[in-house]
Amino acid sequence: MINVLSKLPNLSNSIFSTMTALANECGAVNLSQGFPDFDCSPRLIDLAQFHMKKGHNQYAPMPGVLQLREKIVEMVEKQQGAVYHPEREITITAGATQAIFTAIASIIRPDDEVICFDPCYDSYAPAIDLCGGMVKTVSLLPNDFSINWDDVKKLFSHKTKLIIVNTPHNPTSATLTDFDMNQLIKLTQGTDIFIISDEVYDKVVFDGKKHISVASYPDLRERSFVISSFGKMFHITGWKVGYCLAPEKLTAEFRKVHQYLVFSVNTPVQYALADFLADEDEYLSLNKFFQEKRDFFSNALRTTPFEVLPASGSYFLLANYEKISEKSDLDFTKELTIRHGVATIPLSVFYKTRLDKHYIRFCFAKKHETLEKAVEKLVHIKQV
Repeated sequence: MINVLSKLPNLSNSIFSTMTALANECGAVNLSQGFPDFDCSPRLIDLAQFHMKKGHNQYAPMPGVLQLREKIVEMVEKQQGAVYHPEREITITAGATQAIFTAIASIIRPDDEVICFDPCYDSYAPAIDLCGGMVKTVSLLPNDFSINWDDVKKLFSHKTKLIIVNTPHNPTSATLTDFDMNQLIKLTQGTDIFIISDEVYDKVVFDGKKHISVASYPDLRERSFVISSFGKMFHITGWKVGYCLAPEKLTAEFRKVHQYLVFSVNTPVQYALADFLADEDEYLSLNKFFQEKRDFFSNALRTTPFEVLPASGSYFLLANYEKISEKSDLDFTKELTIRHGVATIPLSVFYKTRLDKHYIRFCFAKKHETLEKAVEKLVHIKQV
């Protein structure tokens, strides 16, 4: 037999695949994986069909359809006051996860150190490992999942190459502030440290707050890859289209990897998105749309023994289940799926150390009737 030496020996199927498969097996309400169960705008589908019939069915330019990049420039300038060049500083990607991998691969060499914040999105560490980098983690503070920047500074060494931030944050729903950005500026000034800012939920910020992007800070913009996702923006996660904003020198390195990873992205969909972005109400309405879902679901959960944490952005919320069970969060989520018919994600899987504080993550990007059905099941759970 051929011996296969795995480059990721400690990894198997992701928890998202595992819990979705268990939900399907048990007929449970799936509030685990982060995708909507409602359709996108019919107009967006019509636009994609229009461009297919118009003949936009061959390879797009490697950096992306120019019309779409120009619309992104307009959107980012209006919302963040940041100016990017559509030809030299924006790249369309096959989703945000591909963009994150590409950014990491374009700058990380063996033994480079990357600072991440636990809990964090599960694609960061494997991508760093594949590039030979070393992951160093800072745990977010326990009460509000904010950052202790003194702890970040303590991790700095001559090998520190990259810091990855995520706002609004998956899985905690916390958001970074102007204070955080200024701390990041202080820490990185005069260094060759790069930043990846994962901002896929930048259009989903609640309670009248404004999304704070590294793109809005010139000192951070010059060293940052800013990544976002049309999948999250327009309920089209299956279309796998995202984008990366970066200054020209970083974009040049990003595209060197991008062209040999995917080369280009779905052509008619790019044209459709360019047309769709002409109506800014399509994305400006998202805060209100998702806040209504957050408010309904979090208020309903408060009628159960779960302790619900505040959610400032994204379409997730965390809940503590200590009043219900002493089981590990992984065992509890499986039990919740099998016995009570609601699938969620254990928070511990987002920690490098697998820290278990009895939190689970719910996705509320679902139809109202889906959320109601989940609540009907959860209210029958008894407090121990």
